[in-house]
Amino acid sequence: MDRRRFIKTGIVAGTLIGADMLNVGYAQSFDKRREYVTVDNAYLESKVVLGSTGLTVPLMAMGSGTSGWNNSSNQTRMGMEPFVSLARNAYNRGMKFFEMAESYGSHPFFGEVMKGLPREELTLLTKIAKTDGISANETRTKIDSFRKELGTDYIDIILLHCMTSGGWADSRQGVMEGLSRAKEEGIVKAVGISAHNFEALQEAVESPWVDVILARINPFQSHMDGTPDTIRELLGKARRKGKGVIGMKIFGEGSHVKDDEREQSLRYALAESNIHCMTLGFQSIAEMNDAIARVVRMLS
Repeated sequence: MDRRRFIKTGIVAGTLIGADMLNVGYAQSFDKRREYVTVDNAYLESKVVLGSTGLTVPLMAMGSGTSGWNNSSNQTRMGMEPFVSLARNAYNRGMKFFEMAESYGSHPFFGEVMKGLPREELTLLTKIAKTDGISANETRTKIDSFRKELGTDYIDIILLHCMTSGGWADSRQGVMEGLSRAKEEGIVKAVGISAHNFEALQEAVESPWVDVILARINPFQSHMDGTPDTIRELLGKARRKGKGVIGMKIFGEGSHVKDDEREQSLRYALAESNIHCMTLGFQSIAEMNDAIARVVRMLS
């Protein structure tokens, strides 16, 4: 069987990636629980079991929140047609994981992207913007609005957006209850937080309510909540507790995008960071293809 036919068959190739890659300390769990599909320089189709969530997700997600707030982001400000082209390129290259948020205004954009695509192939992650003091019923209204904008019956992951202090759960019992109910009904698969503070991250690691943590991690300590070693250690604890860990700010929110910095950041994310997968906020197809090519080379 020649190499291209081997690629197209999608044969699982667990030996494709050496034991020195993808968080050495968890090699055994990766060997047993990760599914690797062979890739060439054009496609990325590596998948990972996301903690104890029961979800199997692509290694890389397309983010949509660069400079994102007040219902827009650099990605949505591109306009619908360029956004759809960017996201369809992600899908065609195996990046079938879309990360969005209420505050980015990206739901209608991904709703357009998803038209005609097999829903079962996609992983959708979004975040609720206002979480302080809202009720369970108000939360359900938000979730139903998200589903309508996206044109889907269910959302894989919903997070409380941008937790900036410890004690975040005390004032968020309503939204947490609403998400738990939605999870029981099957319209949400996993819940958690995006952390923008060390104490908030610590609380998420210990919280039995949290299934998934979105955490800031890169080798430069840029836009992070502690030193790389400190955050890496805490994320390792989260993984041992069965949390799904997704890395963000891989390039330090765009502060470290020189060629050698991109290389160092991606290698750190893959080999040392204790994340399961990562989200990257691409603003062009060229940026996306560059990251895919680098990751494919590193994995192979």
